[in-house]
Amino acid sequence: MARSYTGCEILQQKFLSMELPKHAYDGIFANASLFHVPSQELPRVLGDLHAALRPGGILFLSNPRGDGEGWSGQRYGHYLQFDSSKVFMESAGFEVLDYYYRPTGKPNHEQPWLAIVAIKTMRQL
Repeated sequence: MARSYTGCEILQQKFLSMELPKHAYDGIFANASLFHVPSQELPRVLGDLHAALRPGGILFLSNPRGDGEGWSGQRYGHYLQFDSSKVFMESAGFEVLDYYYRPTGKPNHEQPWLAIVAIKTMRQL
């Protein structure tokens, strides 16, 4: 459906086995998806996304926030708060530009989603 409406190249891959070209994208939109990546795989996956972005590329992610990880039925979830997410992002070479909780207009305890906008920086090894 996305291909027919946009005419853009559409990739359908799994984070744990994705193959992305280097420096190919200006932005990556990862909505409600990265929290399915286990904590031990998250640094590699974020590194792959970092490598796929052009210099100055933007990564947007939005995930349910919380603490802990594990299986819930057939779905795996790795829930993070902002501080933990920021550590993962910075370790992968991203600088967090902004973050907010969703949905807007509600008290913090009724905003279960954490959204982060980050930019690709030069990786410090």
